[in-house]
Amino acid sequence: MENGGVVNREVEPVSTITIKGILSLMMQNIDEENGKRVISLGMGDPTAYSCFHTTPMAGEAVVDALQSEKFNGYAPTVGLLQTRRAIAEYLSRDIPYKLSPDDVFITSGCTQAIDVSLAMLAYPGANILLPRPGFPIYELCATFRFLEFRYFDLLPEKGWEVDLDSVEALADQNTVAIVIINPGNPCGNVYSYHHLKKIAETANKLKIVVIADEVYGHLAFGANPFVPMGVFGSIVPVLTLGSISKRWIVPGWRLGWFVTSDPSGMFKKPKIVERIKKYFDILGGPATFIQAAVPHIIEHTDEIFFKKTLTILKQTSDLCCELIKDIPCITCPHKPEGSMAVMVKLNLSYLEDISDDIDFCFRLAKEESVIVLPGTAVGLKNWLRITFAADPSSLKEALGRIKSFYQQHAKLTQTN
Repeated sequence: MENGGVVNREVEPVSTITIKGILSLMMQNIDEENGKRVISLGMGDPTAYSCFHTTPMAGEAVVDALQSEKFNGYAPTVGLLQTRRAIAEYLSRDIPYKLSPDDVFITSGCTQAIDVSLAMLAYPGANILLPRPGFPIYELCATFRFLEFRYFDLLPEKGWEVDLDSVEALADQNTVAIVIINPGNPCGNVYSYHHLKKIAETANKLKIVVIADEVYGHLAFGANPFVPMGVFGSIVPVLTLGSISKRWIVPGWRLGWFVTSDPSGMFKKPKIVERIKKYFDILGGPATFIQAAVPHIIEHTDEIFFKKTLTILKQTSDLCCELIKDIPCITCPHKPEGSMAVMVKLNLSYLEDISDDIDFCFRLAKEESVIVLPGTAVGLKNWLRITFAADPSSLKEALGRIKSFYQQHAKLTQTN
């Protein structure tokens, strides 16, 4: 398909689309001869910008673990004991019961934890409830597991809260779990204690598990504090997924976890524990020396480091929202309160020759060398996901170019 000189592209069905895949296609569409540096607001990787970096102590801990030469061999497939204990203690700080190392399994990033959770719950005829918009890796993993997925809506007019009525309407006797991403990706929302409790009570009523994706855990800078879903583990069994990637700004270290936050003991039954352990026997976890550094990193990271990250994210999210107000074709229905991204509505009626969000993003990449993610990639057609985890000067330049793109493509009645 040719459209205004844009290279041919075909977007895969949502069940097989990935964020990295569509961003790669857009990067191929960049016009390298236009003289503009590429600014990507498409990927949740803050390490690309100089204002985001991990604490020096974390790097020192990794170096010390490596140079000790004690961690050059294989780790247990479920992870080093000291790492599992440190993560159990870390997560237990915020919930009303104590996790043990046996509740924790180390994964290669949160993505592998997602795959584990779906693999453990899948059986012929089963289905899972996924948020829309959401994170497309869930659809991809479910597809590979022959696990049917059904979408419940997040409500932008209510701060992207879960439409619990639709959840109850979607669930049946074959529903195994509901996925809750908090803080929200792609929406930047942070759920209140009250809303999370209602989700837990609904899941209990439906007799399903909650998969709590908390990869952005503690990255909350709005009115609502971060509340782990595990707080409600006595109401409903919770599988907590997380990593050090976002809070410590080290996504390339690939250190995540799969945790059974389940004081009632559903996941402690011997057959279930054995099934999880056997599955981990076929997985490759993070490098042993990275695992070995985690206890020191968790114990010794200064709170000032976390506060600095939150301050920057608050500043850049505020800046992003202010700049969006000056671009008539996009609107932000809910100001982000956490994570690193925001969803904005694309109003095609303001544009002369743009067919949809995918067309908008590919042509923006070609003409302005700015990358943002089309909402179709996360389940919402004619929306955009903009990552605000960038330095202020890059945000200003990128959104300035988006405004110029709008002006170039605006209907004449909009520019008069």
